[in-house]
Amino acid sequence: MIVDTSVLSAWAAGNASVEAVLSSAQRLVVPSIVHGEYYFGIRQFCYRDRSEDWLARTLPLIEVAAVASSTADFYVAIRQELKNQGVRYRRTTLG
Repeated sequence: MIVDTSVLSAWAAGNASVEAVLSSAQRLVVPSIVHGEYYFGIRQFCYRDRSEDWLARTLPLIEVAAVASSTADFYVAIRQELKNQGVRYRRTTLG
């Protein structure tokens, strides 16, 4: 399962429904961009130490994946097709 920034944040916050879904996944993948976004966010957070500790404990459980330019090409193609179909982009989270 590929985890985006909002799901990673909900997991770190202890969202039980997110934890339930993630615990059933055989493999958790966090794109390197998401890892960077999350780490940047916790650097701004007043509970930085607690968040950094959670991230350090969690990193061994996940695979941080590099994002290649071919990934961006697929993303653009999917977004363009959705736009052509009149589907508006909306971020969602688990739970």
